[in-house]
Amino acid sequence: MTKVALFGAGGKMGVRLSANLAKTDFDVAHVEVSDAGRERLKTELGFDTVDAGTALAGAAVVILAVPDTVIRKVAATVVPQVAPGTMIVILDAAAPFAGHLPDRPDITYFVTHPCHPPIFNDESTPEGRADHFGGVAARQGVVNALMQGPREHYQLGDRIARAIYAPVARSYEVTVKQMAMLEPGLSETVCASLLTVMREAMDEVVARSGVSKECARDFLLGHMNILGAVIFEERQGQFSDACNKAIEFGIPMLMRDDWKKVLEWDEVAASIERIT
Repeated sequence: MTKVALFGAGGKMGVRLSANLAKTDFDVAHVEVSDAGRERLKTELGFDTVDAGTALAGAAVVILAVPDTVIRKVAATVVPQVAPGTMIVILDAAAPFAGHLPDRPDITYFVTHPCHPPIFNDESTPEGRADHFGGVAARQGVVNALMQGPREHYQLGDRIARAIYAPVARSYEVTVKQMAMLEPGLSETVCASLLTVMREAMDEVVARSGVSKECARDFLLGHMNILGAVIFEERQGQFSDACNKAIEFGIPMLMRDDWKKVLEWDEVAASIERIT
């Protein structure tokens, strides 16, 4: 059995990973520094924790399920203790992209992140339809980056990714830099910002028009579904002339002419520096 040391096992993400790893043949050692996290792990999953030294002894894989803001500190403590050839798994590209991992050319750094279940899917169970985050019942894609290490380690990293984010529909191999463009660039700076604006617009319509929040929400989410299906080529279709005219005049009202600058590498790097 491949031993996995899971740091941050009692955190929100760590508990998710612990639950999924328990369904595999990986031998998992759970590490959690906070009393609340240890209690959560014990209460929700029945797992005990061990100290870092015990967890690292004989571990082929070390997963750092800790926030971006503490990756540098945790990695600086953990990485010097691991044996050559160990794989360190990081769950987000931000800290690796920012250069927050110790220099250890004799180990592997593997970065993996979930795509989360897509809006357009074929989930047929209530559990699947309710699993918006992923890792429980709904299938999702994952992105992986072998940041450094022997090529043959990619297969092990992909096995880890498919285990912790299960059920996984597809996995994509990218570079750390490409993953940084996907997040925070595409998913947070662009998508989360625009969705926040859409929610604010819905609230504004409710305030200005007097329609109920429920009515406006149904109307907006329904149109997001069909408009998104056409725009993202989930189905064949064309917008009405009126809709096209509204888009033509709406985009310049809503977006700066130079908005795509947020996806330039310098801007993505600056965003990651703020995050970490």
